[in-house]
Amino acid sequence: MKIFSSAQTREIDDYTIKNEPIKSIDLMERAATELYAWVINNYDRKVKIYIVAGPGNNGGDGLAMARMLADSDYDVTVVFPVFSTSTSKDFSINKKRLLDQGKCTYSEISSTDEFPETGHDDIIIDAIFGSGLSRPVEGFPAEIIKEINNAEAEVVSVDVPSGLFGESNTDNIPDNIIRADYTLTIQFPKLSFFFAENYCNVGRYFVMPIGLHPEKIRMTPSDYSTIDAELVLDILKERSKFDHKGNFGHGLMVAGSCGKAGAAILSSHAALRSGIGLLTAHVPRPVADIINSSLPEAMTECDQSEIMVTEVRNPGLYDAIGIGPGLGTKPNTKKGLRDILGKYEGPLVLDADAINIISLEKDLMDLLPENSVLTPHPGEFSRLSGSDASGYEKLREQVDISKKYKCVIVLKGACSSISLPDGRVWFNTTGNPGMATAGSGDVLTGMILSFMAQGYPPGEAAIAAVYLHGLAGDIAAEKKGYESLIASDIIYNIGNSFQRIRQ
Repeated sequence: MKIFSSAQTREIDDYTIKNEPIKSIDLMERAATELYAWVINNYDRKVKIYIVAGPGNNGGDGLAMARMLADSDYDVTVVFPVFSTSTSKDFSINKKRLLDQGKCTYSEISSTDEFPETGHDDIIIDAIFGSGLSRPVEGFPAEIIKEINNAEAEVVSVDVPSGLFGESNTDNIPDNIIRADYTLTIQFPKLSFFFAENYCNVGRYFVMPIGLHPEKIRMTPSDYSTIDAELVLDILKERSKFDHKGNFGHGLMVAGSCGKAGAAILSSHAALRSGIGLLTAHVPRPVADIINSSLPEAMTECDQSEIMVTEVRNPGLYDAIGIGPGLGTKPNTKKGLRDILGKYEGPLVLDADAINIISLEKDLMDLLPENSVLTPHPGEFSRLSGSDASGYEKLREQVDISKKYKCVIVLKGACSSISLPDGRVWFNTTGNPGMATAGSGDVLTGMILSFMAQGYPPGEAAIAAVYLHGLAGDIAAEKKGYESLIASDIIYNIGNSFQRIRQ
């Protein structure tokens, strides 16, 4: 699914109206029908629903939904805060339809003192402002938003939480943005939904398809997309009856140090579970003993050091190399990483301490082979970029680094973003809070290494691995719950994630 800017979404709306063709009021009715269907599928008629409608088309959606809910015998009150002398044409049409119907309460208020009292069991539907908002909310509208946020009722936003911008919210006023429990977004999620600091506003979002023109959607360019099962299924290769292990690559996992054998085991195990033909772990000798006893499918190559990785003697023997899990940042390890980057020109995935070393010695970025994959978590990325930016600004930094160094960056998080050297970004849609656990990132590194060793292009390897990693975590959470989920549970469900995709 493409993610469009607010301006592009308006263009697609206009194109649909002109070329379907359909009247704008009828397109609004289509949107309201989807919103109405979600509400009646999630709330019974015992609840009291308050719809707070603004003067534009977002408010028009709310009025149309109110009429439909009232026709289905829901107890509906529409509140129109009068902070504008004019309303949109479609708002006016739906206001007349609502009043002509006469089945729900409609009130216009000019102060927060007139805002109805709501209880814990009530629902407030926020239809004040849509995605076209271009400046922070202030004055009376901001007071209404605060009134809603202070209410005990559950809050459902139409299209976008009122006050939230579709892209960057750096210059916004956080207190003047709706804090929704659910957001019913029209046709496309907004880019701002994928940033952690906006979760308190968006809550869980659901996409409401309203049949916008498919050709216009296809023709409208966007650098931002979400990953879904269909995309990953297209990426995955089928195996032939006469394939053998040599067809699926030989990868090297450079990982582990004294006290961090687990990272090397988890990343190596994940690589094996993701289809790699052969896997060698380059580790300190004591770690090799542990791997040999716990993971017999992996081969080991012992470093000359007993406590850390210092040198890989023949990196060119491998189809792909993963570096970083549990590696440490000792001076000799830094030297060893520099040596690998100076010698190896094949597919690389760098994680954890490999990224931390690069952050300490920034000139190493210039040694990265093209299309190397870096998998930082937010803290590691801040060290790499030298900035504490968040949200949209961090995304722009991520894209700039990918372009400058021609690398793939997987910025890990609830909606991991994968930036490619050409500037495109893919947001993941699988995964859950239970995956915020030690070793989860090591598992992902092993999966990416596995795909690259099998010959997948680095960008596709990252996209497929991130989605399947999250899906494996989701399957594990179905069985274990969030609190009990550990990294090994993700590994043991990698096969199930492949199965679910293909089914």
